[in-house]
Amino acid sequence: MIYYVCKYTPVELFAGFKEECTVLDDMPDNFDLSDRIAHPNLCGFGKSVIQSAISKNIDKLVLVNCCDTMRRVYDIIKDNGTCSFLYLIDLPHKFGCCQRKNFAESLMNLKSAYEKYTGKQFDCDAFKTAFSPLEKSSGPYVGILGARAGREMEAMIKKYMPYPVRNLTCIGNRSLSMDMDALKNASDEKQMFMIYADALLSQIPCCRMNDTLARRRLYTDPNLRGVIYHTIKFCDYYGFEYSEIKDKLTMPILKLETDYTRQSEGQLQTRIQAFCETLSGLENKRVKKISPIKKHFVAGIDSGSASTDVVILDDSKNIISSVIIPTGGGAQSSAKKSLDEALFRAGIDRSSISRIVTTGYGRAYISDKDKSITEISCHAKGAHHLNPAVRTIIDIGGQDSKVIRIDETGAVRNFVMNDKCAAGTGRFLEMMARALGISLDEMSTLGLKWKEDIVITSMCTVFAESEVVSLIAQNKAVPDIIHGLNNSVAAKVSTFVNRLGLMGDFMMTGGVAKNMGVVRALEDKLGIKLYICKEA
Repeated sequence: MIYYVCKYTPVELFAGFKEECTVLDDMPDNFDLSDRIAHPNLCGFGKSVIQSAISKNIDKLVLVNCCDTMRRVYDIIKDNGTCSFLYLIDLPHKFGCCQRKNFAESLMNLKSAYEKYTGKQFDCDAFKTAFSPLEKSSGPYVGILGARAGREMEAMIKKYMPYPVRNLTCIGNRSLSMDMDALKNASDEKQMFMIYADALLSQIPCCRMNDTLARRRLYTDPNLRGVIYHTIKFCDYYGFEYSEIKDKLTMPILKLETDYTRQSEGQLQTRIQAFCETLSGLENKRVKKISPIKKHFVAGIDSGSASTDVVILDDSKNIISSVIIPTGGGAQSSAKKSLDEALFRAGIDRSSISRIVTTGYGRAYISDKDKSITEISCHAKGAHHLNPAVRTIIDIGGQDSKVIRIDETGAVRNFVMNDKCAAGTGRFLEMMARALGISLDEMSTLGLKWKEDIVITSMCTVFAESEVVSLIAQNKAVPDIIHGLNNSVAAKVSTFVNRLGLMGDFMMTGGVAKNMGVVRALEDKLGIKLYICKEA
């Protein structure tokens, strides 16, 4: 089996040797193997290739020098001695007569190298019959665009989307428009490989090519209903394209940034499910019928990282009971404990509850439920219920921060979330309070009494804590340090708001909404007034 990673790889060539090829697109759990032999600043995809090559004991691997990362990956794997056949194809970044000629020579060099490695003769007839006609798809679909998406991410997206999903990233959009008559009638091998090189280079270009205008075909298809745009940390190519197209697209678009591992699957799943709910519309989903004979109640359970919250409503949508307890001992036990307490406060028993919906990071682990919905959609419905004028929600919880744009019906129109970093979250403030030796309640108001405008330069939780310790050693006043921390959180969250744009009335939710210092800093930073309800 020959593994490859790039759509410009001439996989049909290996049919001439009666060899099978397969894409190397695993998203590993971590980079424990690659980090031992690769530079830490190598991009996540490059590390994943090294990780897979070593862990799978891959014997044959063909790479393409589309970027500096792939050149480094080739050097590292070659030095490691993992593969008996390792080849790096020289790919031109332009599409012209000279480039086609040079690429054709690269393909012939690969053929010769494999002949030498195996001792096999290249079969031209087998090569010519390896090309498949292009498949034509019709009907609405959701497209995955941007940097390549591993099979695990693609499977997760397909699991939740209301439309068929097409992977239009790198390998996913590999399609050769081959002139079969010209190929069959080629006078010699040189002409045959010129035709082949032309077909390979005529594909929809990847972002590493000099001319990427033809990529517009990926997002101008009238059947495209939504875009999930994937970027890899520290890879600017697709980040630039996303910045260019996000304001041009009229359809929903979700940006996912990963380090090309399966870490933070829960957070990715929340974003993907929320995007799915945005596309399909909660109003159109089938709900359990509730008997109109007697007064009924419904309950919502939010299993968050810091707290588990329960709200019980009656059939007139009045809140009759609510409970917030610290999450601990597992989502299931915390949910049961908080629901029992909410039932006790409401003066009703479990049999009176007609429907339970769970949300939050622990929603999937609570068995006593009728349905699970992402906290993105639940936030939208809750904010609209409490204040129908709100169009933008700023939520800062225990381990994430997000900004949600909603319409006049409370439906999600767009949203932005932080990545797996704790910067700008409640956990960040909790750690800073611990470093200062104060409670979160004290932190909430002390920052309003500042005198010196201190700037916290790092948003990384670990580095910011070191910076706070240093400021304490310099005898800086605690209110001034807190004010600097509040401003750093406000700066982080305001970047999310600016991505969506200032629009309509603003509501702030989450535990950090009780921190008046952060609230004031956000209002000053954005030049807006935040509506904060007592149920924040």
